[in-house]
Amino acid sequence: MSTVLYYIIPFIVVLGVLIFFHEMGHFLLSKLFKVKVLKFSLGFGPKVIGKTVGETEYVISAFPLGGYVKLLGENDDEEIAPEDIQRAFSSKPVQHRIAIAAAGPAFNFLLAFLLFSGIYLISGYPILAPEVGQVRPDSPADKAGIQKGDIIESIEGTKIERWDQIKQFVEKKPEQGLNLVVIRGETRFSTTVFPKQEIVKNIFGEDVKSALIGIVTSGRTEQINISPFRAIKEGAVKTWEITYLTVLVLVKLIQGVVPLKTVGGPIMIGQLAGEIARENFGYLIPFMAVISVNLAILNLLPVPVLDGGMILFFLIEIVTRKPISIKKREMAQKIGFGLLLLLMALVFYNDLLRIITK
Repeated sequence: MSTVLYYIIPFIVVLGVLIFFHEMGHFLLSKLFKVKVLKFSLGFGPKVIGKTVGETEYVISAFPLGGYVKLLGENDDEEIAPEDIQRAFSSKPVQHRIAIAAAGPAFNFLLAFLLFSGIYLISGYPILAPEVGQVRPDSPADKAGIQKGDIIESIEGTKIERWDQIKQFVEKKPEQGLNLVVIRGETRFSTTVFPKQEIVKNIFGEDVKSALIGIVTSGRTEQINISPFRAIKEGAVKTWEITYLTVLVLVKLIQGVVPLKTVGGPIMIGQLAGEIARENFGYLIPFMAVISVNLAILNLLPVPVLDGGMILFFLIEIVTRKPISIKKREMAQKIGFGLLLLLMALVFYNDLLRIITK
């Protein structure tokens, strides 16, 4: 029972919401452009339950690792009644087809934005307090008299509310003096620190130049109440940050900087969802937002059988002023399907290896 409660249920909740939002994007844009939707399915494989409402069959299928929206005229060999030709996907302008294909990933980005904004509005915006947890001996901060437990109140006259602001100031003025106001217990004093350029490792293990003063955060976090407008702004910023980092990780994977063994799949998502839910079910919301961004970017990859592959075909159609031939499309889809199977095999292998070696 504990396994079902802490692993399977959170996994189904996370994946179900992400898939529903993704397919809802395709569904709503199809309706907007008056394309006939034949089926809306959460999951693949045999139908578990389903109901036809109007002209669309809504289905929950056996395997929950995806979903699909079946549109009239999506397949080349499909027979279309004369009265439905204008409602076929294939008869719509290429711009409409691109919008329908892009709507799934777009809705995943939208979901992440809504989740982050909602968290910040309801629970407050989390910040890492500007409190010093450790000072490296003989560092610029040590020479300036900064000690463990000190709170950086301001830098160059600007009030410091969170830890990342310190880093921003330090990186702006390497080898130049920065005036700091520091709080230590009941006292407040001013000091000058001279950031030093050093070679450090980034999150990918690469050597990079960075200005440092030799302090580490205490790790203390705070939740501050913010206005609805700022919650929306911070939600957008966070969604962009996760998007940028995800794309960067993807680039580093291609470059070989990040090893392929770090790539995870459904099993890892299930494990993480279970562990997060076990600690606090509410923590699943930001986790879901991050996975939603990952799902959006994965689907935008220019691989046939993914949304990005379809968009690529349609962009080629705009340039060449004619659709790609059925033969070429089928060949590309076979290659894309093969690549997708290889990726799935890799992530399942990595997930199983983590379980075995854990």
